[in-house]
Amino acid sequence: MGRKKTFALDYHLMLAPGILLLVLFSVVPMFGIVIAFQQYSPGRGIFHSEWTGLDNIRYMFQLRDSGLIFRNTLFIAIMKIVGNLAVPIVFALLLNELRMRLFKRIVQTVVYLPHFLSWVILAGILTDILGYKGLVNQLLSVFDIEPILFFASNKWFPAILIGSEVWKEFGFNTIVFLAALAGISPALYEAAALDGAGRWQRLRHVTLPGMIPVIVLLATLGLGNVLNAGFDQVFNLYNPVVYESGDIIDTYVYRSGLMDAQYGLATAVGLLKSVVSFVLIICSYVLASRFANYRIF
Repeated sequence: MGRKKTFALDYHLMLAPGILLLVLFSVVPMFGIVIAFQQYSPGRGIFHSEWTGLDNIRYMFQLRDSGLIFRNTLFIAIMKIVGNLAVPIVFALLLNELRMRLFKRIVQTVVYLPHFLSWVILAGILTDILGYKGLVNQLLSVFDIEPILFFASNKWFPAILIGSEVWKEFGFNTIVFLAALAGISPALYEAAALDGAGRWQRLRHVTLPGMIPVIVLLATLGLGNVLNAGFDQVFNLYNPVVYESGDIIDTYVYRSGLMDAQYGLATAVGLLKSVVSFVLIICSYVLASRFANYRIF
């Protein structure tokens, strides 16, 4: 009995640093939520700033930009979720058909590398490729085509955000689907082959059904991130010219709070996003539990 208590104490001590960091950086800062209901002034502080109730939230919905940033966030985030499911699934299926193990591992490693690069580095790479004097425009000039201002076009900028996000993460997501493919029993393929099923029929009736639980799980969990369109990526790539198509909730909060000193408004927008994200996360775990038998507790 004493031995078990010692083990339990060891485990709690091992968790203590992580719990302490969680409390310091995630729980304690939640006290700042009250700024959303104040006319906050740094000179007066939280305890002496004027209390305004729901005025900041009402003002948020009256702004002309509020609808725009929510639409941009939803569109960019949803398209990223779709892309980060569709592209890795197709790539995993193609990679799974390769019989040359060495080549398969090399390809898997190469496509996995962008996952480890920060958006600061990737933004520089994308600028060199898609900038006004970048590689793409240099190739277009060879065919006497006018240069395209990719980073100053509201038509192209959302596609750049979605495409670069998929390019960065599809290698990592491919590993998840390759693990799902590895979990399918070879006996099913052998039985299908004995029944005369061709490669496409085995793909349709064995491979895809075996991947469905993982696809459903990742899709439902992705629902919780539907308001997270990627601050790091957008912040490093956007500019005032493409605010119309690229401005999202997180970048709007950054500009309103830190640059324009509208602390109450920025906190109100961030609070609304957090509440909606919290509800969506709960819904996603309920759906994951129901359709993919996934449970945390």
